[in-house]
Amino acid sequence: MYVCICKAVTDSQLELAINEGLCTRRQLFECFGVGGDCGKCNKDIRELLNHNKEHKLNEATNELAA
Repeated sequence: MYVCICKAVTDSQLELAINEGLCTRRQLFECFGVGGDCGKCNKDIRELLNHNKEHKLNEATNELAA
């Protein structure tokens, strides 16, 4: 699914970049240009970043509990 229509960037592209270590909207903007034109994708980008942070936190918590 396209997250940023202006730059034709998909959620899969953003998720891959986030999983590879990009962790801020600024980094995603520098890499893909997302969020700089109309700004409608900023909410979705923020949600993807937050989801990734929550996932990493849950993994870390599970590792500590084991």
